[in-house]
Amino acid sequence: MTILQAIVLGIVQGATEFIPVSSSGHLLLIPWLMGWDSPGLTFTIFAHLGTAVGVLINLWDEWLAMLVSLLRWLRTREVDDNVRLVGLLLIGLLPAVVVGLLFSNFFERVFTKPLVAALMLLVTAAFLVIGERVGKLKRSLADMTWKDALIIGMAQALAIFPGLSRSGSTIAAARARDFKREDAARYSFMLLMPIVFGVSLLKSVDLARQGVTLAGVEVLLAAFFAALISAVLVMRWLLNYLRTRSTAVFAIYCVAASLICLTVFVVRG
Repeated sequence: MTILQAIVLGIVQGATEFIPVSSSGHLLLIPWLMGWDSPGLTFTIFAHLGTAVGVLINLWDEWLAMLVSLLRWLRTREVDDNVRLVGLLLIGLLPAVVVGLLFSNFFERVFTKPLVAALMLLVTAAFLVIGERVGKLKRSLADMTWKDALIIGMAQALAIFPGLSRSGSTIAAARARDFKREDAARYSFMLLMPIVFGVSLLKSVDLARQGVTLAGVEVLLAAFFAALISAVLVMRWLLNYLRTRSTAVFAIYCVAASLICLTVFVVRG
């Protein structure tokens, strides 16, 4: 993989992890469409870490407030909104952790085909449309219950399928529970960081056991920083965008991207 390809895929990863159009699907489909080599596990880890650091940067105030409140809770057992949010995040993470630990190897073997990713983009589009049609814009993070967090977490667990957007699934689930779009997106992004760091750590351990070296470190660093910069910029833009606009445009994009890929499949035979 060239540095230019790494930068392109890093930008795509950082952007599509937040825009509800599936980062895993794009990282699978773009190299296939362009005739590039598959990015590989090491590349994917570095690109995802760049994305997670972008979340840390953009939501730094929220993470710091939660940490301070959690430390205070350990001393006083005083539960405030930030401690409550930590609990809701832990509940939301449970389904993805369980599914990832039990079935990740199976899904990595069976569902790494571009055709599956193209079809799952249609499912992402359907989720977004349903969320917008069913949900009302009346609830905020302060109104979230453990049941809401669990439902959104279950939606996140479904994103183990390539092409099924993690942010799209979680935002759509939150919208179906009547959350405002910006609050739905903010909770979705908060769920992202621990998942990405955790998965990257586990995959790094696997790589170390296999004796894999960081060959082409300049390509990996290019992917990391491209994903980081893209994540910071796109995440800020999307939070502002969702204050006044729906996710319908992203559903349209998913349908169009899926149809283009399916057409290519037919043409290539």
